[in-house]
Amino acid sequence: MSAKRNIRMAADIAMTILLPILMAYSLVGEAVHEWLGIVMFLLFIVHQALNRHWYKNLFRGSYPPIRILSTAINLLLVIIMIALPVSGIMMAKHTFHFIHFRSGIASARLIHLLASYWGYVLMCLHLGLHWNMVLGMARRVIHIKEGSLWRTWLLRIAAAFAAVYGAHAFFVRGFTEYMFLRTQFAFYDFGEPLLSFFMDYLAVMTLFVCIGHYLAKGIAGYSKRKQEI
Repeated sequence: MSAKRNIRMAADIAMTILLPILMAYSLVGEAVHEWLGIVMFLLFIVHQALNRHWYKNLFRGSYPPIRILSTAINLLLVIIMIALPVSGIMMAKHTFHFIHFRSGIASARLIHLLASYWGYVLMCLHLGLHWNMVLGMARRVIHIKEGSLWRTWLLRIAAAFAAVYGAHAFFVRGFTEYMFLRTQFAFYDFGEPLLSFFMDYLAVMTLFVCIGHYLAKGIAGYSKRKQEI
């Protein structure tokens, strides 16, 4: 495997791991959150650099439904990944504390809250849309052979249970409240074990990865049937 592919895989894995950790803002501490936010943005830059051909091909070729969906999500994620560090720097108390903003802090907080929750959902959908590619790269990196039929179905059933619980956690954790700014402050139970928090957010991640994956399969199947008619 090429060094470029190894770097891309490592960066993508690191970003996926950081997603739920960054959502645990107050539970991991403000300083940790700010530093990890910087790491996340640097990984995002690496990801963009390694996938720069996507930008070159943006205005080339046709746009079937799956490409329209994927492109829309990608462009929204670019906007979100710019909004997050900009708003984060404006509010920073540890990393960029030497930069003082006299106004706009309240707006920055709302933008950061909005971008965080929409970003989490869209990143998980993005991962799901490219799940077959992710699995293919993972198999090449750690040399896993194709699983047997029973193991495949066992993993599908486990993912289904996790996704169902993820739907429950999505509403209990107030994602819709934050995504539509019905609540303008993120609330945390400081007595909650981190493990419980991460399990819920990983379940939400599983939910939207599954939605993205099966949405991509459904669109691909529909497009294929339409061509056959």
